[in-house]
Amino acid sequence: MSSPRNRAALVAAITTLALVLGPGALAIAPVPEAQGGSTAAATVTAAAKKFKNCAVLHKKYNGGVAKNKKVKNTKVVRGKKVPATSKYRPTVSKKIYAKNKHLDRDKDGIACER
Repeated sequence: MSSPRNRAALVAAITTLALVLGPGALAIAPVPEAQGGSTAAATVTAAAKKFKNCAVLHKKYNGGVAKNKKVKNTKVVRGKKVPATSKYRPTVSKKIYAKNKHLDRDKDGIACER
């Protein structure tokens, strides 16, 4: 969603949805600029949900959930933490991470990273 054309299409779709649902139906969170110059998709704010396992969490948050934007993905090799690569970028949410901290096996600040 880095081009102005795509951004305009997203804004038009959200505006149409808000008109259909009525005033106050959608609460749009601010969209921070992501690394690499692209923007993350707008999200509808909701209460943090506790997930049973990573498979269920991945259905909603493909790259997992990070507690803040400064955490780095790591893996444990022979008892030591080493940097790791991820296929997807995690969603950053302190509240959702707090509810799903039990799913962060390597204790690197990202639950269910992949």
